[in-house]
Amino acid sequence: MLKLSKTRLKNILLRKDIIDEETFNSLYDEATRRKQDFEDLIISKGIVSEDYFYNIITDALGVERVKLENINIEQGILRLIPEDIARNKGIIVFNKEDDGSYDVAMENPTDLETINFLSLKLGGSINPYLIPGEDLNRGFAMYGQRQAQDFKQIIEEKVQESLRSQAKGAEEAATDVPIVALVDNLFAYAVSSRASDIHFEVLEDVLLVRFRIDGIMKEIIRMPKEIHSAIAARIKILSGLRIDEHQKPQDGRFRYDVGNKKIDVRISVIPTFYGEKVEGRILEAAQKPLSFDELGMFGDIADKIKDAVSKSYGMVAVCGPTGAGKTTTLYSVMNILNQPEVNIITVEDPIEYDMRYVNQMQVNRAAEVTFANGLRSVLRQDPDIIMVGEVRDGDTASIAVQSALTGHLVLSSLHTNDAPTAIPRLMDMGVKPFLVSAVLNAVSAQRLVRRVHKKCLESYEPDENVLKSIRDQLNTLGIDPDSVEMSKTFYRGRGCDGCNHTGYEGRIGIFEVLDITEKIRNFIIDPNFDLDGLRELAKKEGMKTMFEDGLGKVERGMTTIDEIFRVIRE
Repeated sequence: MLKLSKTRLKNILLRKDIIDEETFNSLYDEATRRKQDFEDLIISKGIVSEDYFYNIITDALGVERVKLENINIEQGILRLIPEDIARNKGIIVFNKEDDGSYDVAMENPTDLETINFLSLKLGGSINPYLIPGEDLNRGFAMYGQRQAQDFKQIIEEKVQESLRSQAKGAEEAATDVPIVALVDNLFAYAVSSRASDIHFEVLEDVLLVRFRIDGIMKEIIRMPKEIHSAIAARIKILSGLRIDEHQKPQDGRFRYDVGNKKIDVRISVIPTFYGEKVEGRILEAAQKPLSFDELGMFGDIADKIKDAVSKSYGMVAVCGPTGAGKTTTLYSVMNILNQPEVNIITVEDPIEYDMRYVNQMQVNRAAEVTFANGLRSVLRQDPDIIMVGEVRDGDTASIAVQSALTGHLVLSSLHTNDAPTAIPRLMDMGVKPFLVSAVLNAVSAQRLVRRVHKKCLESYEPDENVLKSIRDQLNTLGIDPDSVEMSKTFYRGRGCDGCNHTGYEGRIGIFEVLDITEKIRNFIIDPNFDLDGLRELAKKEGMKTMFEDGLGKVERGMTTIDEIFRVIRE
């Protein structure tokens, strides 16, 4: 969060003619109502780009902006200020100059009290730099590097302590200090590693712990199988699950603190051949919805989605496999639509993000709250906008379509490989073609690819084999390779300590949007409708495929051609 007073921020933006006073006050009140940072709101609404916004702020404050991802911070310099103090004051010390002064990234570089504190604490003058909140959070992750270095030693010590208490039963051992500390360390390390999931997999002779980082599974550590039952019991206790149940799948969740962040962990336990497998999905409890730019939706693709959701009724579907980021995209759309004038209600399984002023219903099959039943109840709550976490059966599809036809805007996800396939998928669930044609505003499909790590970004010229693979893929998609202008320069990550020598950090989406034009509506109800014909018509109507969107992101240095092939090659 940019820690500037409302008056100062308003004066800066008014002087630059970015916004008028009435609009500023309205948006500032909206950001306050949503508990959202003002700068995030105006950037997500496209009023100003992120770079330009921070350029005018730094000009007005007479400081420079710093991006820590481009800087190699020595641990000795970083730890001059302990992590808890750095987080509390919104600062990171990242360099010591030859004259003895210190370069400090600050959310509010005009905070004289903090500058004086740092000067006394460090024994030198302070050179303040502006850093946005999200960049600062990425900087705080650097404190975890030492934890990563010491992690295996800590775990081995706790494992040995746990083995010494094996005479106890699983439930009693689960509350022992070694097991409690072992589980805490594993989850803390997962968070510091930016893992989205943690897997405890029991094999014939060992307990394997793996993390999913940027969409890729990575083995972290192997531990003696003997402590598996105690770890599983500990996680069940945290999640409110039955400790004595080992034959049936169980789902639960818990929340805990890592530093000053609250983390939600969604737990799934299933029986396997050698014992119970435990999986935890890690979510930041207060995570804000991403802007379209942060998702990777640019230009025409973003415009088509914004146009589709600006209508007062109809259906917008987001498609892709499990883990493709569909829910994140839906929350970004809801963030745009979340206004005082509308009533938004969701039916989700599970509720992944807490969204202020959005009424969220959790599916609970034990209480007979399914997507279909929940949707029926929602319709009696006078909604303007309904978000259905997933349309997976004919009953839910039918109610969703009827809702969209009767004055509601319905947002939902579907499990299909691409955007055009959503049409026959709805038909397979029993929705009549004329209803599909009438109800759909747009269909989006997506995948997640890893971002190139900017700190070790390098350019290269792709060889003929790579170019041939691209041409072959375009031909497979029915696209003339000569119609696609390909850059002679591609990008990749060289690999460094900051990205654990992978060349990647974080993920971004690649998208395709099927805009339901009049010609496509007519084709859907044509007796000769077929999927190949729909794909061909969609291209003629201007739809760019995910592969083409991915190529554009490769040329911009955002991802690599290897990543694009990994997620969508046919």
